[in-house]
Amino acid sequence: MQMSETSSRVVLSGASGLLGGSLRRALEALGIPTLQLVRGATAAQGQLEWNPAVEPAVADTAALEGCAAAVHLSGANVAGHRWTAAYRQEMTTSRVDSTRALASLLAGLRKPPNTLLVASAVGIYGDRDDELLDETSPPGKGFLADLCHEWEAAAQPAVEAGIRVAHLRFGVVLGPGPGALARMLPLFRLGLGGRLGNGRQWMSWISLEDAMRAVLFALETPALAGPVNLTAPRPVTNAEFTGALARQLQRPAFLPAPAFALRLALGQMADEALLASTRAVPSRLLAAGFRFAHPTVDKALAAALP
Repeated sequence: MQMSETSSRVVLSGASGLLGGSLRRALEALGIPTLQLVRGATAAQGQLEWNPAVEPAVADTAALEGCAAAVHLSGANVAGHRWTAAYRQEMTTSRVDSTRALASLLAGLRKPPNTLLVASAVGIYGDRDDELLDETSPPGKGFLADLCHEWEAAAQPAVEAGIRVAHLRFGVVLGPGPGALARMLPLFRLGLGGRLGNGRQWMSWISLEDAMRAVLFALETPALAGPVNLTAPRPVTNAEFTGALARQLQRPAFLPAPAFALRLALGQMADEALLASTRAVPSRLLAAGFRFAHPTVDKALAAALP
């Protein structure tokens, strides 16, 4: 599918989030209309109501017939919440169950899309210390790694229907608007920021602009199927990231958050999302010819901060 030439629609879930909203605007700028899947509201023009908790998830699938591709970005936030039993279930339902519902829905169409891109996360690799990780690396251990593994497996109905499925394993997305960076900025702007734990854990990241460019690249690159790391080519340690953010803001960052305090406040989420070390690189994107606009964290932060 040539994104610059096609007039075919792209089905998009999660269009209200940071990634989904940015992708919708990027597609519209290219003249590519989207059909947004929405829940719990009367669908407006360009939207289609769906409920992945029921069968069928869409009452009338006529609007989905013949769409060029689908991008599934829905899911409850991983960071910023204590992983209670109820919230772990919400994460599973919002990711695994919705992916299975959409994959089954698309697989049952008379004219299914050629491509389905499904958001995943580098959390699938788990806590791996200094190990360099690419798409050939096996999944790690822990709740988040297991969740990501189930999340990706849930798209199997689309694979069996002959749809090209790519699992977009996002790192931490750095951009303006709601997201990981927005949660960090208030403390850092007050000079109260600092490393998490000992700061030696690796952080896989990508700028919002490069994330959107990579999604568009994946849409139009038939060779990209299966796992695709959406991370910049130069991961950094948490201490290096903290220093880069402090430099951009021209503020000190000498108040570390001790690991025990993070665990006390956030429980399991602290160990698996904040203190875990994941050094993932985008081998498949680079091999396919993708070039990053922001290959370093300094450039990414400069572009993200006003």
